[in-house]
Amino acid sequence: MSMAWSTMLLKMGEGMLHTCAIFALTVLFSLPLGIIVMLLRRSRFKPVQWITKIYIAIMRGTPLMLQLLAWYFGPYYLFGASIRGYRFTAIIIGFTMNYAAYFAEIYRGGIEAIPKGQYEASHVLGYSKAQTFFKIILPQLIKTILPSITNEVITLVKDTSLAFALAYNEMFSIAKQIAAKETSFTPFIVAAVFYFVANYVVAFVMERIEKAFDYYK
Repeated sequence: MSMAWSTMLLKMGEGMLHTCAIFALTVLFSLPLGIIVMLLRRSRFKPVQWITKIYIAIMRGTPLMLQLLAWYFGPYYLFGASIRGYRFTAIIIGFTMNYAAYFAEIYRGGIEAIPKGQYEASHVLGYSKAQTFFKIILPQLIKTILPSITNEVITLVKDTSLAFALAYNEMFSIAKQIAAKETSFTPFIVAAVFYFVANYVVAFVMERIEKAFDYYK
């Protein structure tokens, strides 16, 4: 007997809540961590700069799924540590470390696009480095990088499906389970609708934020 639509939607809705948790925590942690990584990347201390470059290269140059597996199984294989109850934590660490690398490069590109003359003018006007950054540089930086940030955030919504590699019951994993049990393609169609709606909401919110910075034109 086929699963009722209401039951399927309920199960996939629960999975979507798990997907939203991955998305929200990744954005919450990776955006500020990206700033730290960017500052380390621009450090004048060469060893720190090179270590950060290597970290960014690894995060951007290897599959996110492989990174998730490494974060989850690494503690066990390397140190013999128990990974019981560690699955969700490993997922958040994996996503955060990966996306922080991408955000760091977006931040760096945005800062380097700002003319150096603005720093010099701020110094002449008596602004401290902190005042220069927060009052003059940061507002321009946000406007410059928002389109790139939006693209990465939309990609993150879709990338949450990679959590299935650690057998975590996010929405895509549940869709696969139902599809296999019911021998039906319908759960995948429903999953596609869920992702589309989520991405539409994210794109709408980011567009509102971009318009809020239109006064810098």
